[in-house]
Amino acid sequence: MIDAHHHIWRQADLPWLQGPEVPRIFGPYGPLRRDYPMAEFLQDIAGTGITKSVYVQANWPPDRAAAELAWVAGEAAITGWPHAIVGYADLGAGDVRPALDQLARTPLLRGIRQQFHWHANPAYRFATRPDLATDRTVQRNAAHLGDYNLVFELQLFADLMEGGAALAAACPDTTFVLQHAGMLEDRTVAGRARWETGLRRLAACPNVVAKLSGFGTFCHSLDPAFVADMVETTVGLFGAERCLYGSNFPIEKLWTGYADLFAAFQSATAPFTPAERAAIFTGTAARIYRI
Repeated sequence: MIDAHHHIWRQADLPWLQGPEVPRIFGPYGPLRRDYPMAEFLQDIAGTGITKSVYVQANWPPDRAAAELAWVAGEAAITGWPHAIVGYADLGAGDVRPALDQLARTPLLRGIRQQFHWHANPAYRFATRPDLATDRTVQRNAAHLGDYNLVFELQLFADLMEGGAALAAACPDTTFVLQHAGMLEDRTVAGRARWETGLRRLAACPNVVAKLSGFGTFCHSLDPAFVADMVETTVGLFGAERCLYGSNFPIEKLWTGYADLFAAFQSATAPFTPAERAAIFTGTAARIYRI
């Protein structure tokens, strides 16, 4: 089984873990203001049956994207983990290909994440503006990712999903991985309706897959019923062959242990067929990240 979304880090490399604690999307994060090495991640997953993992960039300074990749690749050379790496590149640059040429020297590179989720609430806002997905330069650079056989980790809120679908349509040869199943942050009736409408638009794009992860981001807790609801809805729209599991550790470690988190996903998928569960926990990630 594959954990398709986790981080490891050294506190000294991450500006957002340094200085005074400021409001963040996942709430108070004092326990994260320390190193989280691969050895600890391996302890966290012990006994769960996870056999491979995908590292997703952890917001190092943008000008140190190559250094982040080199450090994680070094950890992989020592420990054998992770088995694939998602790095950072700025798709708003005039031409992203020189950056990709540099990053692609790392054999484990499988994708790029640049967070597009803009929100009126500053604590939820990671993007500089809300229209990145429809920017022509961004679309041109996202199309180049397909030439490099790299996926793009698409992270946005419900109100931006129409733009996300336009981005996917403009780049038919690039695979997009929808982060955290579209980050449902407004659980009102109207908010959920917007999320489902946007999710349906993205599911209609054959080059978009959905990552089942990060469901505690806004409630700051492990809610098995919510996990089951999110899994049922997302898989219902995308199909199991276009869904994959990710832990979002150690962020989710703020409120739960890995075994409990994984058990919630196992329970959520219990109604599915063995083939569907195999796709969610292994097959889709193995195909998308080539591991």
